Amino acid sequence: MSMNVGSSARAALPLEFPQSLAVYDDYAAAQRTVDHLSDEKFPVEQCMIVGTDLKRVERITGRLTTGRVAAGGAASGAWFGVFIGLIFMLLTDEGIVATFLPTVLIGALFGLVFALTGYAATRGRRDFSSVTSVVATRYEVLVEHKSAARARELLADLPGALPNPFA
Repeated sequence: MSMNVGSSARAALPLEFPQSLAVYDDYAAAQRTVDHLSDEKFPVEQCMIVGTDLKRVERITGRLTTGRVAAGGAASGAWFGVFIGLIFMLLTDEGIVATFLPTVLIGALFGLVFALTGYAATRGRRDFSSVTSVVATRYEVLVEHKSAARARELLADLPGALPNPFA
């Protein structure tokens, strides 16, 4: 399986006429292949691991309630208030109570209001919190064409290696 590397990828990580060396279902196997080549003194700067067949994974982390939304908004606003309060403390001669504490409280209040307003606007269509990531389902090891034959020879010595016979 040969992959066309886009022009922006070519500019960032240049390989001269890359060829597919092997394709794996997990990153660890692709990494093990490059590590084996490195152990054999192969010029690994001529290699690239490319994640392909991307998919979006959303992990549900919990149920959202009005109380959780309010607490999260207040906490987030309070952290912003801490930041602003520290800046004010550096720029004024006032004490901690007069400068720092009000900014934290005002930040918490604004965070609370904005979080509850945003939650109310969803009208219960999304009553859960989640973390989203993009993951690859396959990993292809590419190598420059001028070294591809040598890389395949070295890869044949690695137990469990999956060299690409069609490259």
